[in-house]
Amino acid sequence: MAAENAESVEHTEDGHFIIVKGRRWRATDPGLAEDVKERLVHHLMAARRAVAAARDDEAARKAARSRVQLAKTGLGERGTAWWELPLAERRARADDCLRRLEAD
Repeated sequence: MAAENAESVEHTEDGHFIIVKGRRWRATDPGLAEDVKERLVHHLMAARRAVAAARDDEAARKAARSRVQLAKTGLGERGTAWWELPLAERRARADDCLRRLEAD
């Protein structure tokens, strides 16, 4: 859940997950630069709106879901767990995802 407010969301002791309504979700990578995180969250929210707007257009829905996946991977919420990667690899992954999102 990329847009979580760190002050209002419960985190697991290790900081790897947030707890929302009793469910555990992978936390956003805390090692990302704030501007990169903000841009990825912006793309994530736009992609989620596009998923909702696509309704009966399967191709548009698939493309929007792909963008959600890319944004969440960049944020460290999907793919290899951010705490298992060196910081340089995490930042490179985020930058790559952002470049791909902004290329469209």
